Amino acid sequence: MTMLDVAKLNVAYGPVQALRDLDITVNAGEIVGLIGANGAGKTSLLRTISGLVDALSGSIRFLGEDIHSIATRKIVRAGIAHVPEGRHVWPDMTVEENLVLGGVAAPGKASTASRLDEILASFPELSGRLHQKAGTLSGGEQQMLAIGRGLMSSPKLLMLDEPSLGLAPVIVQRVKEIIVALNRDGLTVLLSEQNARLALGATHRAYVLAEGRVVSSGTPQELMQKADLIAAYLGESDTLPETGDAK
Repeated sequence: MTMLDVAKLNVAYGPVQALRDLDITVNAGEIVGLIGANGAGKTSLLRTISGLVDALSGSIRFLGEDIHSIATRKIVRAGIAHVPEGRHVWPDMTVEENLVLGGVAAPGKASTASRLDEILASFPELSGRLHQKAGTLSGGEQQMLAIGRGLMSSPKLLMLDEPSLGLAPVIVQRVKEIIVALNRDGLTVLLSEQNARLALGATHRAYVLAEGRVVSSGTPQELMQKADLIAAYLGESDTLPETGDAK
């Protein structure tokens, strides 16, 4: 079943066009990657899906419903959570306060306490830090907090923007394990990444973006056959991984 369908999407910031007739689909149960260099359009796409940026034209459908022009809070309630690039935790609030605020727009009747228990079971690194200010956490802990905050809204689709940015390799591996585990528990994920090793190692399919366009797409195995294309847009040919972790 198609969960997210983006068609012919065009987005501009003044005279600068960020997305050009962009098409992607995300099926229920998938991890789908968005790969590309800085400025390729990945963040603009996620922000437009979330309603934070207005599109010039095109359509965005989620579970068959047009969400192209509805308010961000309604998009969250419909089942989309967006974890932004740079984490953006509230540094002067505690870990618990950050998580609780993430659940304010949650649909359904599940209690905040029960959702919090589920998040802490998935992120044991945070369980002993509930009363610690978020700004004192390490970068990896802040990323886990940002993901946990997104999960507090009980999303059907979790969108992650550059979750590996600025993290040590061992923490990147932990983030990858978290993404794969969440997906195995039934969560659909749209993952934006410059790190091709993380993206192709964790996804079922991926789109390669450049200058606001999709320039290639396919399974990790298919994209591995286009190493020259990946290298051209990412700048490093040695970032291609062994694939299969998401299967």
